[in-house]
Amino acid sequence: MEKELLRIIYQKGFKYSEKEDLKLSSGKLSKFYIDCRVVNSSAKAKYLISHIIYEKIVNLNIDAIGGSATGAIPIADAVSYLSYLEGKELRSFWIRKESKGHGLKKWIEGDVKEGDRVVIVDDVITTGRSTVEAIQRAREAGLNVVMIIILIDREEERGRENIEKEGVEVEALFTISDLMRLKVSVDATE
Repeated sequence: MEKELLRIIYQKGFKYSEKEDLKLSSGKLSKFYIDCRVVNSSAKAKYLISHIIYEKIVNLNIDAIGGSATGAIPIADAVSYLSYLEGKELRSFWIRKESKGHGLKKWIEGDVKEGDRVVIVDDVITTGRSTVEAIQRAREAGLNVVMIIILIDREEERGRENIEKEGVEVEALFTISDLMRLKVSVDATE
């Protein structure tokens, strides 16, 4: 499943340029960009992601899975749906970038409550800033963050280390090195 998912990420979401001209959300220019929104729009990718992540967390005794809007939403929802099919329902949640301006003015949306054990997911990390913010918001709401799972670690700007400073185990399904190795392999066959 992992090889198949990596190939989908490479084919649908990986962009590479010899020049550093691909702009990241941080404003920094890079030689590569990973568009996980396109990847996460694929039913097959969601199927593979949900199965791979579910196997990693099924024995962690967690209540819910979620993370920052918007990157975590399709991942968390896919894993939550699969958990129901597998007979172990995990709820999904997401954390807003800003608190809701009306109603209950919540930061976290979804069916989670203080004391819940949760896994936080994210699509791509560079600096780890949005994942760290998600951990902090989850803890402020009284959630017990058990693990972080990232779809792709760009292996830059100490992103993984910044997250690990929060005292939570981080696991990336793939790294930019994995994508670059696949690129070299594909380029060699063309």
